[in-house]
Amino acid sequence: MTAMLAVMIPFMAGTADAQRYVRTVKRNGVTYVSRTNKKPSLYRKHRNLINIGIGTAAGALLGGLIGGKKGALIGAAGGAGGSALYTYKLNPKKTRYYRVRRY
Repeated sequence: MTAMLAVMIPFMAGTADAQRYVRTVKRNGVTYVSRTNKKPSLYRKHRNLINIGIGTAAGALLGGLIGGKKGALIGAAGGAGGSALYTYKLNPKKTRYYRVRRY
């Protein structure tokens, strides 16, 4: 498994041009756009999925402690819903990551 992973990583990796991202910041009504070649971290790129996963796990853990198997299922659903609400509505991402293709 490790050998296959070591062989596949170079094939899945993008070029340096594909690792460019655009960051837009609004301050006092003025929009600033910065373009950099720095690759964003894994958490920054997949923040929404990671937050929902953590909320689901926490809900399942609490539900399992309180109500057993059925409580874990209900807690997982509640944790996923609450963390999705937080991630998408209360604290949405402000940075969009675009893949820049150069032909």
